[in-house]
Amino acid sequence: MKKQKPMPRSAGTLLPVSSLPSPYGIGCFSKEAYEFVDFLHQAGQKYWQVLPLGPTSYGDSPYQSFSAFAGNPYFVDLDTLITEGLLKKSEVTGVKWGDDPVYVDYGLLYQKRYKVLNKAFKRSKLIGTPEYKEFCDEHKYWLKGYSDFMAEKEDYPPEFWAFCQFHFFKQWKKLKDYANSLGIEIIGDIPIYVALDSADVRDNPKLFLLDKKGEPIDVAGVPPDMFSADGQLWGNPLYDWERMEKDGFAWWKKRMGHSIKLYDIIRIDHFIGIVNYFSIPAGSTSAKPGVWKPGPGEKLLTAINSVMEGKRIIAEDLGELTPTVMRLRDKSGYPGMKLMIYAFGTDGMHPYLPGHFAKNLVVYAGTHDNEPLAGYFGRCKRKERQFARKYLNVKRNTDITWGIIRAGYASCADVAVFQIQDYLELGDEARINTPSTLGGLNWRWRLIPGQVDEVLAVRIKELCETYGR
Repeated sequence: MKKQKPMPRSAGTLLPVSSLPSPYGIGCFSKEAYEFVDFLHQAGQKYWQVLPLGPTSYGDSPYQSFSAFAGNPYFVDLDTLITEGLLKKSEVTGVKWGDDPVYVDYGLLYQKRYKVLNKAFKRSKLIGTPEYKEFCDEHKYWLKGYSDFMAEKEDYPPEFWAFCQFHFFKQWKKLKDYANSLGIEIIGDIPIYVALDSADVRDNPKLFLLDKKGEPIDVAGVPPDMFSADGQLWGNPLYDWERMEKDGFAWWKKRMGHSIKLYDIIRIDHFIGIVNYFSIPAGSTSAKPGVWKPGPGEKLLTAINSVMEGKRIIAEDLGELTPTVMRLRDKSGYPGMKLMIYAFGTDGMHPYLPGHFAKNLVVYAGTHDNEPLAGYFGRCKRKERQFARKYLNVKRNTDITWGIIRAGYASCADVAVFQIQDYLELGDEARINTPSTLGGLNWRWRLIPGQVDEVLAVRIKELCETYGR
């Protein structure tokens, strides 16, 4: 297995596309997305890290998608469709997309977004054109299966769903090209598993551990951890790794080959599951009955690397970091991750403190599954705050957030990535997700127009210049 080269010393910002500001209910590939790219450029950022871009299902999580290949139709910019003559302005502005500019109302989107997109579809003369035929041929491995799958679930024909995908990929490519033109690369996040209710499982049932009725025999999750005393019961069907190995992991090659067209760098969520995965009997009410089983390990990475075309991978190696996992991560050359948010609870020996970092890793304050720093340190134990102030050499509790950001930038880690919420010193109201929970504020938070500005960009860029990022 060829070892991946380290990433250059640099910095990035984590913000889901859904969290961009927008007048139409959810962040999308609109002018606000381009303005955010401009902000990143002003701030000296090298990367924009996004969460999975796939269509979401029950629970609204991008990690439970109807397809590992399709894009979220909600991200298609309606103003662009107006410009192209596919929608009338009144058909968009006349819809009530929600009263709250901060939080996404997914119920309202589900009721109204497809109706508006369907008007554009009916007006379109795309179907049958050479451009459309070329798109369908390029995505033939998954597009028809996904479109048929969605047509069975919703009251729209397969051509409508393919139409949405055409515009999703067209608009995303334009946005990504713009970011790349300013020297900003996209870090894309792919879940290791797919949803049971997905075109992937329906079209490839033999690749998963299912019974004769198509139901999972065992499901995915993780054992008890800092988020849940019962562990996390994800419920995704598990791969039949032995069968996948027989055809050289062809499905994974197609998935990664598809992903490198969407992203410049790919973060594999739950990298640990490639080495050993947690198998929970289907029907369990918690993750406690689960057991660890060996995964495909290096065989899968060798297959993946054969289609990467020089693009890089980040290994999300959080959790049960065994010596076997560390050996494979280090052999691959993939940078792992460190989260500073939980580094201050004990003493100066915690491995997530920057004094213990290696170069080939990506340092975060926290991921989308963590509280913003201001929220966490606003209610953690007093000793933890005291130690954080001492370690970071700051005097006030309110200085801890930027103290952690500065420490991450100053560290030897090749890449430092922080959530935009931490740069803005926001609290728990801006948390993206709380693991092992459904509903509430999960996946709903958004920026409001003007919340990121030139003053913040200058402050971040000064850190990049000071610490050589």
